[in-house]
Amino acid sequence: MKRILAAASALLLVLTGCGSARGQSDGIVVTTNILGDITRNIVGDAAPVTVLMKPNADPHSFAISAQEAARLESAALVVHNGLGLEEGVLRHIRAAEQADVPVLSVGDQIDPIRYTADDVEGKPDPHFWTDPKRVRKAVEVISERVVEHVGGIDADKVRANTTRYLEEIDRLDTWTAERLASIPAQHRKLVTNHHVFGYLAQRFGFQIVGAVIPSGTTLASPSASDLASLAEAVRTAGVGAIFADSSQPDRLARVLAEQAGVHVQVIALYSESLTAAGGGAATYVEMTRANTEAIVRGLARA
Repeated sequence: MKRILAAASALLLVLTGCGSARGQSDGIVVTTNILGDITRNIVGDAAPVTVLMKPNADPHSFAISAQEAARLESAALVVHNGLGLEEGVLRHIRAAEQADVPVLSVGDQIDPIRYTADDVEGKPDPHFWTDPKRVRKAVEVISERVVEHVGGIDADKVRANTTRYLEEIDRLDTWTAERLASIPAQHRKLVTNHHVFGYLAQRFGFQIVGAVIPSGTTLASPSASDLASLAEAVRTAGVGAIFADSSQPDRLARVLAEQAGVHVQVIALYSESLTAAGGGAATYVEMTRANTEAIVRGLARA
């Protein structure tokens, strides 16, 4: 009887291991919620998609549980932003790569630009989602990797979802360009909480005057001299609005507005994270539309 029980236990372990094999039951794991929404639009119900970053979280600092880290190492495919964005989970992504899990760094695939100012000058900018045209490329790359690596997935369904979503992104891109074109050229000047809108600036003809936090990450902090220098730049450029991330305190942006010595609005943007449903930016498309309208509202009559 003991031998029978032992054999049965061994067989159960084998079957359990087979059931969690990559590409069968663990599906796709995505780090950030922006990429999570994009991936879910591509995959639909063809495979499970797990998103690690919660709504309104900071992609630079969010952490994951031991269970979530284990899920990374058994996934059929891991999709992450890359370019140094997910600082809090980078070691877990590397562990997944070492476990031979297919890992897609989307940022590396979309012709990334480099920062041109402050302490991040020359480093790749991970915030590519502020340009819908680069998101279009991201959709194509994610779709290709899903079909390639996720075993047993309905490739035709994924491709149909991809075609539909690309059409939606194209409409978003056209609409965004039309709305931003309503801002006079002399008013297309951006000051943000940190350097996050470089892709938007390059694509739609904006000047980046500066950032409250002179860095590409929210983990840095500005000095008094940083704020004084930026306040002078704001006065000189005649900037009418400062844009602060909706998920981050805007105290520093308000301090800058006071130091600039002129009337400057502080306007919230959904710059790095989606919200929960009903929060104003529950999807990438909703986020882009909300940000575009906020920028137009802040600068069209600056």
